[in-house]
Amino acid sequence: MSTSFQISGNLIDILQQKIYPATVTVENGRIARITEDATTHEQYLLPGFVDAHVHVESSMLTPSQFARLAVVHGTIATVSDPHEIANVLGVQGVEYMLENGKTVPFKFCFGAPSCVPATIFETAGAEVTVADVEALLQKPEVLYLTEMMNFPGVLHEQADVMEKIAAAKRIGKPVDGHAPGLRGEDAKKYIAAGISTDHECFTAAEALDKLQYGMHILIREGSAARNFDALIPLLQDHPEKIMFCSDDKHPDNLVEGHIDALVRRALALKIDLFKVLRAACVNPVLHYKIPAGLLRVGDPADFIVADHPDTFNIKATYINGQLVAQNGETLIPSVIAPVINNFACTPKSTSDFRITADGITAKVKVIEALDGQLITNSFTETLPVVDNQLFSSTEKDILKLAVVNRYQEAPVALGFIRNFGFKQGAIASSVAHDSHNIIVVGVDDESIAEAVNAVITHKGGVSVVSNSEVSILPLPVAGLMSNLDGYEVAAQYSQLDKAAKALGSKLDAPFMTLSFMALLVIPHLKLSDKGLFDGDHFSFTAAIL
Repeated sequence: MSTSFQISGNLIDILQQKIYPATVTVENGRIARITEDATTHEQYLLPGFVDAHVHVESSMLTPSQFARLAVVHGTIATVSDPHEIANVLGVQGVEYMLENGKTVPFKFCFGAPSCVPATIFETAGAEVTVADVEALLQKPEVLYLTEMMNFPGVLHEQADVMEKIAAAKRIGKPVDGHAPGLRGEDAKKYIAAGISTDHECFTAAEALDKLQYGMHILIREGSAARNFDALIPLLQDHPEKIMFCSDDKHPDNLVEGHIDALVRRALALKIDLFKVLRAACVNPVLHYKIPAGLLRVGDPADFIVADHPDTFNIKATYINGQLVAQNGETLIPSVIAPVINNFACTPKSTSDFRITADGITAKVKVIEALDGQLITNSFTETLPVVDNQLFSSTEKDILKLAVVNRYQEAPVALGFIRNFGFKQGAIASSVAHDSHNIIVVGVDDESIAEAVNAVITHKGGVSVVSNSEVSILPLPVAGLMSNLDGYEVAAQYSQLDKAAKALGSKLDAPFMTLSFMALLVIPHLKLSDKGLFDGDHFSFTAAIL
């Protein structure tokens, strides 16, 4: 297929910080010539957007389906951390993502997972060793070492952690960070080890602390964690050190928008156009050495056509000179991907979710979920003991939370959580960062068991139980992704999201919030398949005091 053509528009040259009318000539997928002309055009040409940190698996879509939706919004590349599927299937899972990504005209910048399993306090489906990391980093399509979540391991110079970082440095590939709340000398030491980015800052003060030591800060706005408002002022003074990312994006949100939405929000705050586009288009390409074009002669013809910088409606997206989206429609064909998985648990009964206690009342430790944040709070509450059992309290908005080991038969881990707000029913998911066991929250043991068993029956999925009726979106690829058309998956997920909210939840993204309640590397209190976990002391803690 020939990719030789000409296109005219007002060219936004981000690096030279100027806008001028031009005709761009594309030959064999690259920019052959840029000719300035005297005509003012109605459309604008600029480099494509890049999501600087995303777990494609969290979209519940395979890479090929993710690309179909993303290009509509002007995204031409992602810096993609495949540690979700790696926690389920190890290197085989990473290779699945690499191969599936190659089936579409999209620039996936995959990394070698640095922390699989994320901790020793949970059961994962696989391990990615130092040798595995070194082998993956040798692949030309693997461009970096993914987020080093084990920041205590860096600070204490743990051998395997330092060996993985050293392997990336030897090959000349960057190392991503993950250090929520790390400040001062600890932040300085973490960065000095060779870690170059962080997407976990939730205050400007924390981000400034890391910027002064040379770190790049990624402003994250995903389906659950949203730090844009807190961090966007940093772009004014640090345009060369800021990037935009989503981290985790559910399919219905991806249909609505991607990095383009952050660009529009930043411009609405009167931040300089070139600073905004530097973060959205240029910085990720330069930092990760992504083989994507920046609308220069000789570059791959990766660019977008927008109506006007005031509105930034995306009219067309080109990758390697191929038109992949136009007027809100994807032009990438939908192909059903093969299925791989790792699921070995059997159905559960209501008795598996009973919490026993003695006395008339019991004091319990409760996770407090926070809307729009990955961090949680921890507090204690007194619950009545009925027939030697503890139950959810809809009056106090304290619901039962459980994590079921999906890789082997094991006792169910149980706890309590606040802020889901359900008045009846339950929701469950096999998307539970980072080990992706089954996580469930609900009002009664019957609904909880039904929701979990629906997920087990389909070997992965997200489910809702309402008035004893079960709805599920199956996720047969690693229990994380559907292999169906992305728009169909988005529509199904949207219906489940509405059903979850109809149970009484006020959370913006109940399933996404639930998926992070097992993420032990984010404080303060979480639940793994092995028990309640204190993220401040990095140790297990009693659920009943």
